[in-house]
Amino acid sequence: MIYFDNSATTKADPEVVSTYDKVSDKVWGNPSSLHQFGEEAFNLLEQSRKQIADLIGASQSEVLFTSGGSEGDNWVLKGTAIEKRQFGNHLITTAVEHPAIHNSMEQLKKLGFEVTYLPVDKHGRISIDDLKAAIRPTTILVSIMAVNNEIGTIQPLKEAAEVLKDYPKIHFHIDAVQGIGKGIQDLIMNDRVDFVTFSGHKFHAPRGIGFIYARRGRKIAPLIDGGGQERSLRGGTENLPAIAAMAKALRLLLTDEKKKVANEAAIKQRIFDHVKEFPLVTTFSEDNAGFAPHILCFAIQGVRGETIVHAFEEQGIYISTTSACSSKKHIPSSTLSAMHVPEELSTSAIRISLDDHNTLAEADEFNKVFDKLYDKFKLLSA
Repeated sequence: MIYFDNSATTKADPEVVSTYDKVSDKVWGNPSSLHQFGEEAFNLLEQSRKQIADLIGASQSEVLFTSGGSEGDNWVLKGTAIEKRQFGNHLITTAVEHPAIHNSMEQLKKLGFEVTYLPVDKHGRISIDDLKAAIRPTTILVSIMAVNNEIGTIQPLKEAAEVLKDYPKIHFHIDAVQGIGKGIQDLIMNDRVDFVTFSGHKFHAPRGIGFIYARRGRKIAPLIDGGGQERSLRGGTENLPAIAAMAKALRLLLTDEKKKVANEAAIKQRIFDHVKEFPLVTTFSEDNAGFAPHILCFAIQGVRGETIVHAFEEQGIYISTTSACSSKKHIPSSTLSAMHVPEELSTSAIRISLDDHNTLAEADEFNKVFDKLYDKFKLLSA
Protein backbone atom coordinates (compact mmCIF):
# COMPACT_ATOMS: atom_id res chain seq x y z
CA MET A 1 0.00 0.00 0.00
CA ILE A 2 1.15 3.52 -0.81
CA TYR A 3 -0.58 6.19 1.25
CA PHE A 4 -0.55 9.63 -0.39
CA ASP A 5 -3.47 11.20 1.51
CA ASN A 6 -1.68 12.69 4.50
CA SER A 7 -3.45 16.05 4.30
CA ALA A 8 -6.64 14.20 5.18
CA THR A 9 -5.05 12.42 8.13
CA THR A 10 -1.80 10.77 9.09
CA LYS A 11 -1.16 7.43 10.69
CA ALA A 12 -0.41 7.71 14.40
CA ASP A 13 3.29 7.10 15.04
CA PRO A 14 3.99 3.90 17.05
CA GLU A 15 5.88 5.90 19.69
CA VAL A 16 2.93 8.24 19.96
CA VAL A 17 0.50 5.35 20.37
CA SER A 18 2.77 3.92 23.06
CA THR A 19 2.68 7.24 24.94
CA TYR A 20 -1.11 7.35 24.65
CA ASP A 21 -1.44 3.82 26.02
CA LYS A 22 0.96 4.41 28.92
CA VAL A 23 -0.77 7.60 30.02
CA SER A 24 -4.19 5.96 29.74
CA ASP A 25 -2.98 3.11 31.94
CA LYS A 26 -0.77 4.91 34.47
CA VAL A 27 -1.95 8.53 34.73
CA TRP A 28 -5.71 8.31 34.72
CA GLY A 29 -6.53 10.91 37.37
CA ASN A 30 -8.42 14.11 36.64
CA PRO A 31 -5.96 17.04 36.43
CA SER A 32 -8.44 19.17 38.41
CA SER A 33 -8.54 16.77 41.39
CA LEU A 34 -6.72 17.68 44.61
CA HIS A 35 -5.38 14.22 45.47
CA GLN A 36 -2.15 12.58 44.35
CA PHE A 37 -3.60 11.05 41.18
CA GLY A 38 -4.95 14.44 40.17
CA GLU A 39 -1.63 16.12 40.91
CA GLU A 40 0.24 13.60 38.77
CA ALA A 41 -2.18 14.20 35.92
CA PHE A 42 -1.90 17.99 36.29
CA ASN A 43 1.90 17.84 36.26
CA LEU A 44 1.90 15.77 33.06
CA LEU A 45 -0.64 18.13 31.49
CA GLU A 46 1.59 21.12 32.15
CA GLN A 47 4.75 19.28 31.08
CA SER A 48 3.05 18.54 27.76
CA ARG A 49 1.92 22.14 27.43
CA LYS A 50 5.45 23.40 28.07
CA GLN A 51 6.97 20.97 25.60
CA ILE A 52 4.58 22.13 22.87
CA ALA A 53 5.18 25.78 23.74
CA ASP A 54 8.95 25.34 23.60
CA LEU A 55 8.69 23.60 20.22
CA ILE A 56 6.71 26.44 18.62
CA GLY A 57 8.57 29.26 20.36
CA ALA A 58 5.76 30.31 22.69
CA SER A 59 5.31 30.60 26.44
CA GLN A 60 3.52 27.85 28.34
CA SER A 61 0.47 29.99 29.10
CA GLU A 62 -0.03 30.68 25.38
CA VAL A 63 -0.90 27.06 24.51
CA LEU A 64 -4.55 26.04 24.89
CA PHE A 65 -5.81 22.55 24.10
CA THR A 66 -8.74 21.80 21.78
CA SER A 67 -10.31 18.81 20.06
CA GLY A 68 -8.63 19.68 16.75
CA GLY A 69 -8.43 22.15 13.90
CA SER A 70 -12.14 22.76 13.38
CA GLU A 71 -12.75 23.60 17.03
CA GLY A 72 -9.68 25.83 17.08
CA ASP A 73 -10.81 27.78 14.01
CA ASN A 74 -14.36 28.11 15.34
CA TRP A 75 -13.08 29.23 18.72
CA VAL A 76 -10.78 31.96 17.44
CA LEU A 77 -13.32 33.38 15.00
CA LYS A 78 -16.42 33.23 17.17
CA GLY A 79 -14.53 33.94 20.38
CA THR A 80 -13.08 37.09 18.82
CA ALA A 81 -16.48 38.13 17.46
CA ILE A 82 -18.07 37.79 20.90
CA GLU A 83 -15.19 39.42 22.78
CA LYS A 84 -14.72 42.37 20.42
CA ARG A 85 -18.28 43.02 19.26
CA GLN A 86 -18.33 46.36 21.06
CA PHE A 87 -15.35 47.53 18.99
CA GLY A 88 -16.51 46.47 15.54
CA ASN A 89 -18.30 43.87 13.45
CA HIS A 90 -16.07 43.41 10.39
CA LEU A 91 -14.04 40.27 9.70
CA ILE A 92 -11.59 39.56 6.86
CA THR A 93 -10.58 36.17 5.51
CA THR A 94 -9.74 34.62 2.13
CA ALA A 95 -11.83 32.95 -0.54
CA VAL A 96 -9.84 29.70 -0.21
CA GLU A 97 -10.15 28.86 3.48
CA HIS A 98 -11.03 25.50 5.01
CA PRO A 99 -14.78 25.03 5.67
CA ALA A 100 -14.11 25.44 9.41
CA ILE A 101 -13.28 29.07 8.66
CA HIS A 102 -15.68 29.70 5.78
CA ASN A 103 -18.72 28.19 7.49
CA SER A 104 -17.95 29.97 10.76
CA MET A 105 -17.80 33.26 8.88
CA GLU A 106 -21.12 32.51 7.20
CA GLN A 107 -22.70 31.80 10.58
CA LEU A 108 -21.33 35.07 11.96
CA LYS A 109 -22.82 36.90 8.98
CA LYS A 110 -26.24 35.62 10.05
CA LEU A 111 -25.58 37.15 13.47
CA GLY A 112 -24.96 40.58 12.00
CA PHE A 113 -21.23 40.55 11.34
CA GLU A 114 -19.81 41.70 8.00
CA VAL A 115 -17.26 39.51 6.22
CA THR A 116 -14.84 40.35 3.42
CA TYR A 117 -13.50 37.39 1.43
CA LEU A 118 -10.21 38.34 -0.22
CA PRO A 119 -9.99 37.03 -3.81
CA VAL A 120 -7.02 34.99 -5.01
CA ASP A 121 -4.95 34.88 -8.18
CA LYS A 122 -4.39 31.91 -10.49
CA HIS A 123 -2.02 30.43 -7.90
CA GLY A 124 -4.59 30.61 -5.09
CA ARG A 125 -2.74 33.49 -3.40
CA ILE A 126 -4.19 36.70 -1.98
CA SER A 127 -2.97 40.19 -2.82
CA ILE A 128 -1.56 42.29 0.01
CA ASP A 129 -3.02 45.37 -1.68
CA ASP A 130 -6.46 43.76 -1.42
CA LEU A 131 -5.87 43.15 2.29
CA LYS A 132 -4.88 46.79 2.84
CA ALA A 133 -7.95 47.99 0.97
CA ALA A 134 -10.30 45.72 2.92
CA ILE A 135 -9.38 46.99 6.39
CA ARG A 136 -11.99 49.28 7.97
CA PRO A 137 -12.24 51.14 11.28
CA THR A 138 -14.66 48.38 12.35
CA THR A 139 -12.34 45.45 11.44
CA ILE A 140 -11.69 43.21 14.45
CA LEU A 141 -10.15 40.08 12.87
CA VAL A 142 -8.05 38.95 9.91
CA SER A 143 -7.85 35.17 9.39
CA ILE A 144 -5.51 33.69 6.76
CA MET A 145 -4.53 30.05 6.30
CA ALA A 146 -0.82 29.25 6.16
CA VAL A 147 -1.00 26.48 3.55
CA ASN A 148 -3.98 25.75 1.37
CA ASN A 149 -5.19 22.22 2.02
CA GLU A 150 -6.20 21.60 -1.61
CA ILE A 151 -3.31 22.87 -3.74
CA GLY A 152 -0.61 23.76 -1.20
CA THR A 153 -0.32 27.51 -1.78
CA ILE A 154 1.62 29.31 0.95
CA GLN A 155 -0.03 32.63 1.70
CA PRO A 156 2.04 35.83 2.18
CA LEU A 157 1.88 35.71 5.95
CA LYS A 158 4.86 37.92 6.72
CA GLU A 159 3.64 40.60 4.36
CA ALA A 160 0.20 40.42 5.99
CA ALA A 161 1.85 40.71 9.39
CA GLU A 162 3.68 43.85 8.27
CA VAL A 163 0.39 45.43 7.20
CA LEU A 164 -1.30 44.54 10.47
CA LYS A 165 1.47 46.07 12.56
CA ASP A 166 -0.23 49.37 11.76
CA TYR A 167 -3.48 47.98 13.22
CA PRO A 168 -2.48 46.53 16.62
CA LYS A 169 -6.07 46.13 17.84
CA ILE A 170 -7.07 43.75 15.02
CA HIS A 171 -6.73 40.08 15.90
CA PHE A 172 -4.54 38.22 13.40
CA HIS A 173 -5.26 34.50 13.11
CA ILE A 174 -3.42 31.87 11.07
CA ASP A 175 -4.83 28.41 10.36
CA ALA A 176 -1.60 26.35 10.39
CA VAL A 177 -3.21 22.91 10.25
CA GLN A 178 -1.43 22.10 6.96
CA GLY A 179 1.67 24.19 7.72
CA ILE A 180 3.24 22.65 10.80
CA GLY A 181 6.44 20.73 10.15
CA LYS A 182 6.74 22.01 6.57
CA GLY A 183 9.68 24.36 7.02
CA ILE A 184 7.66 27.57 7.36
CA GLN A 185 7.42 27.99 11.13
CA ASP A 186 9.06 31.43 10.89
CA LEU A 187 6.17 32.53 8.65
CA ILE A 188 3.52 31.08 10.94
CA MET A 189 4.91 32.16 14.31
CA ASN A 190 5.69 35.69 13.17
CA ASP A 191 5.97 38.59 15.61
CA ARG A 192 2.51 39.97 14.79
CA VAL A 193 0.34 36.86 14.88
CA ASP A 194 -2.16 36.60 17.75
CA PHE A 195 -3.75 33.17 17.28
CA VAL A 196 -2.68 30.03 15.44
CA THR A 197 -4.64 26.78 14.99
CA PHE A 198 -3.00 23.33 14.99
CA SER A 199 -4.45 19.81 14.66
CA GLY A 200 -2.76 16.70 16.04
CA HIS A 201 -3.91 14.12 13.53
CA LYS A 202 -2.12 15.99 10.73
CA PHE A 203 1.25 15.13 12.31
CA HIS A 204 0.90 11.54 13.57
CA ALA A 205 -0.93 12.29 16.82
CA PRO A 206 -4.35 10.79 17.66
CA ARG A 207 -7.51 12.23 16.17
CA GLY A 208 -9.64 14.47 18.33
CA ILE A 209 -6.84 16.56 19.79
CA GLY A 210 -5.29 19.90 18.83
CA PHE A 211 -4.22 23.20 20.28
CA ILE A 212 -4.19 26.90 19.60
CA TYR A 213 -1.49 29.45 20.21
CA ALA A 214 -3.06 32.50 21.87
CA ARG A 215 -0.73 35.44 22.38
CA ARG A 216 -0.54 36.63 25.96
CA GLY A 217 -2.75 39.68 26.42
CA ARG A 218 -5.13 38.87 23.55
CA LYS A 219 -8.63 38.00 24.69
CA ILE A 220 -11.22 35.68 23.17
CA ALA A 221 -14.47 34.52 24.67
CA PRO A 222 -14.88 30.81 25.49
CA LEU A 223 -17.17 28.71 23.34
CA ILE A 224 -17.33 25.85 25.84
CA ASP A 225 -18.08 26.85 29.42
CA GLY A 226 -17.38 24.34 32.13
CA GLY A 227 -15.25 23.66 35.16
CA GLY A 228 -12.56 26.26 34.65
CA GLN A 229 -10.12 24.22 32.58
CA GLU A 230 -7.67 25.95 30.19
CA ARG A 231 -7.68 29.16 32.22
CA SER A 232 -11.52 29.10 32.19
CA LEU A 233 -11.42 29.52 28.40
CA ARG A 234 -12.30 25.98 27.34
CA GLY A 235 -14.33 23.84 29.69
CA GLY A 236 -14.15 20.06 29.85
CA THR A 237 -11.80 17.56 31.46
CA GLU A 238 -8.59 17.53 29.45
CA ASN A 239 -7.90 14.55 27.19
CA LEU A 240 -4.57 13.87 28.88
CA PRO A 241 -3.50 10.72 26.98
CA ALA A 242 -4.07 12.46 23.65
CA ILE A 243 -2.39 15.68 24.85
CA ALA A 244 0.74 13.84 26.00
CA ALA A 245 0.76 11.85 22.75
CA MET A 246 0.43 15.05 20.71
CA ALA A 247 3.38 16.60 22.53
CA LYS A 248 5.43 13.51 21.64
CA ALA A 249 4.24 13.64 18.02
CA LEU A 250 5.18 17.30 17.66
CA ARG A 251 8.67 16.67 19.04
CA LEU A 252 9.17 13.81 16.59
CA LEU A 253 7.80 15.88 13.71
CA LEU A 254 10.18 18.78 14.28
CA THR A 255 13.23 16.57 14.79
CA ASP A 256 15.30 16.74 11.56
CA GLU A 257 12.57 18.90 10.02
CA LYS A 258 14.76 20.22 7.20
CA LYS A 259 15.69 16.70 6.12
CA LYS A 260 12.05 15.59 6.15
CA VAL A 261 10.89 18.64 4.20
CA ALA A 262 13.61 18.07 1.59
CA ASN A 263 12.48 14.46 1.21
CA GLU A 264 8.84 15.46 0.72
CA ALA A 265 9.85 18.12 -1.79
CA ALA A 266 11.93 15.60 -3.76
CA ILE A 267 9.01 13.14 -3.92
CA LYS A 268 6.62 15.88 -5.04
CA GLN A 269 9.13 17.03 -7.66
CA ARG A 270 9.54 13.55 -9.10
CA ILE A 271 5.82 13.07 -9.55
CA PHE A 272 5.29 16.64 -10.77
CA ASP A 273 8.01 16.36 -13.41
CA HIS A 274 6.48 13.11 -14.65
CA VAL A 275 2.77 13.92 -14.86
CA LYS A 276 3.15 17.43 -16.28
CA GLU A 277 4.42 15.96 -19.56
CA PHE A 278 1.07 14.30 -20.34
CA PRO A 279 -1.22 16.32 -22.63
CA LEU A 280 -4.39 15.77 -20.61
CA VAL A 281 -2.82 16.85 -17.32
CA THR A 282 -3.30 20.33 -15.86
CA THR A 283 -1.29 21.09 -12.73
CA PHE A 284 -2.54 23.50 -10.07
CA SER A 285 0.30 23.15 -7.57
CA GLU A 286 3.77 24.32 -8.52
CA ASP A 287 7.30 23.20 -7.69
CA ASN A 288 8.60 26.41 -6.15
CA ALA A 289 8.98 27.98 -2.71
CA GLY A 290 5.54 29.57 -2.96
CA PHE A 291 3.96 26.14 -2.48
CA ALA A 292 4.21 23.65 0.36
CA PRO A 293 6.55 20.69 -0.21
CA HIS A 294 3.93 18.02 0.51
CA ILE A 295 0.87 18.83 -1.64
CA LEU A 296 0.50 18.25 -5.38
CA CYS A 297 -2.82 18.89 -7.09
CA PHE A 298 -3.53 18.22 -10.75
CA ALA A 299 -6.38 17.27 -13.04
CA ILE A 300 -6.76 14.83 -15.92
CA GLN A 301 -9.09 16.59 -18.32
CA GLY A 302 -12.37 14.84 -18.94
CA VAL A 303 -12.00 12.29 -16.12
CA ARG A 304 -13.83 12.73 -12.82
CA GLY A 305 -11.60 13.04 -9.79
CA GLU A 306 -13.31 10.17 -7.98
CA THR A 307 -12.74 7.93 -11.02
CA ILE A 308 -9.01 8.65 -10.84
CA VAL A 309 -8.95 8.06 -7.08
CA HIS A 310 -10.62 4.65 -7.38
CA ALA A 311 -8.42 3.63 -10.30
CA PHE A 312 -5.31 4.23 -8.20
CA GLU A 313 -6.92 2.57 -5.18
CA GLU A 314 -7.32 -0.62 -7.21
CA GLN A 315 -3.54 -0.50 -7.67
CA GLY A 316 -2.93 -0.05 -3.92
CA ILE A 317 -2.24 3.69 -4.05
CA TYR A 318 -4.37 5.99 -1.91
CA ILE A 319 -4.87 9.59 -3.02
CA SER A 320 -7.87 11.90 -2.79
CA THR A 321 -9.89 14.47 -4.60
CA THR A 322 -9.02 17.98 -3.52
CA SER A 323 -10.35 17.96 0.04
CA ALA A 324 -11.26 15.10 2.34
CA CYS A 325 -14.04 17.26 3.80
CA SER A 326 -15.80 17.54 0.43
CA SER A 327 -14.69 14.43 -1.46
CA LYS A 328 -17.73 12.29 -0.61
CA LYS A 329 -20.10 15.16 -1.40
CA HIS A 330 -18.90 15.27 -5.04
CA ILE A 331 -18.78 19.05 -5.03
CA PRO A 332 -16.23 21.16 -6.94
CA SER A 333 -13.11 22.33 -5.15
CA SER A 334 -13.78 25.62 -3.37
CA THR A 335 -10.16 26.65 -3.91
CA LEU A 336 -10.19 25.95 -7.64
CA SER A 337 -13.55 27.69 -7.96
CA ALA A 338 -12.07 30.78 -6.27
CA MET A 339 -9.21 30.57 -8.79
CA HIS A 340 -11.84 30.65 -11.60
CA VAL A 341 -10.94 27.17 -12.81
CA PRO A 342 -13.83 25.89 -14.99
CA GLU A 343 -16.02 23.37 -13.19
CA GLU A 344 -15.46 20.68 -15.82
CA LEU A 345 -11.74 20.85 -14.97
CA SER A 346 -11.99 21.36 -11.21
CA THR A 347 -14.15 18.23 -10.86
CA SER A 348 -11.26 16.30 -12.43
CA ALA A 349 -8.77 17.44 -9.80
CA ILE A 350 -6.96 15.07 -7.47
CA ARG A 351 -4.55 15.68 -4.61
CA ILE A 352 -1.41 13.85 -3.57
CA SER A 353 -0.31 14.74 -0.04
CA LEU A 354 2.90 13.47 1.48
CA ASP A 355 4.55 13.13 4.86
CA ASP A 356 7.96 12.25 6.24
CA HIS A 357 7.31 8.51 5.92
CA ASN A 358 6.88 8.55 2.13
CA THR A 359 9.76 7.62 -0.17
CA LEU A 360 11.11 8.25 -3.66
CA ALA A 361 10.52 4.57 -4.41
CA GLU A 362 6.82 5.17 -3.81
CA ALA A 363 6.94 8.15 -6.19
CA ASP A 364 8.49 5.91 -8.86
CA GLU A 365 5.78 3.32 -8.30
CA PHE A 366 3.10 6.01 -8.58
CA ASN A 367 4.57 7.18 -11.88
CA LYS A 368 4.67 3.62 -13.17
CA VAL A 369 1.01 3.08 -12.29
CA PHE A 370 0.12 6.47 -13.76
CA ASP A 371 1.64 5.42 -17.08
CA LYS A 372 -0.38 2.21 -17.00
CA LEU A 373 -3.65 3.99 -16.24
CA TYR A 374 -3.21 6.94 -18.57
CA ASP A 375 -4.41 5.10 -21.68
CA LYS A 376 -7.61 4.21 -19.83
CA PHE A 377 -8.00 7.84 -18.78
CA LYS A 378 -7.51 8.96 -22.40
CA LEU A 379 -10.41 6.77 -23.48
CA LEU A 380 -12.62 8.13 -20.73
CA SER A 381 -11.67 11.68 -21.64
CA ALA A 382 -12.51 11.08 -25.29
